[in-house]
Amino acid sequence: MHTLNDLFTETLKDVYFAENAILKALPKMAKKAKSDELKSAFTEHAEETEEHVKRLDKVFKILGQKPEGKECPALKGLVEETEELMSEASSPDVLDAGLIGCAQAVEHYEMARYGTLCAWAEQLDMDDAVELLEETLEEEKAADQKLTELATGGINEQAEAEESDQDESNGDDDEDEDEENKDEDNKTGKRKRAR
Repeated sequence: MHTLNDLFTETLKDVYFAENAILKALPKMAKKAKSDELKSAFTEHAEETEEHVKRLDKVFKILGQKPEGKECPALKGLVEETEELMSEASSPDVLDAGLIGCAQAVEHYEMARYGTLCAWAEQLDMDDAVELLEETLEEEKAADQKLTELATGGINEQAEAEESDQDESNGDDDEDEDEENKDEDNKTGKRKRAR
């Protein structure tokens, strides 16, 4: 890479890979989500992401290049983290809270990338590209805001309530165990006295 144009093109490839990876991940996330609102948010964002890919196709066309992705280790890691969460979370409410956290990590990555691409496109006098990239950037910001509203509008609270329920049931188990130990001690004490 020798020029800002080269840097712009390489980052565009990175984002193209990211958007296509997200397109594959979102339906899985929607399927795993318990909350209907969260399922809907993931489904809607998958539809928006299809539009993001189309806009990136147009930016590549402006550059006179064929659209192609370049593997992005950062995004790949975020997707793997999400898959790990989906396989490990045992509580649906905790999973929903975790899915929002993972999705927001992806949104913040995308917002950073699109913001940078907008600034570089502006510097390179690519007005048409700026317009397309800014449109996607605004949608990414809106998706992030919606996820925040879902998290603070009840999903985080439900995940915490799940934790409280588990603490209570663990407390019950502890009480049962204490009772069993007392019974054992009483039996042992009676046996010792009998001797």
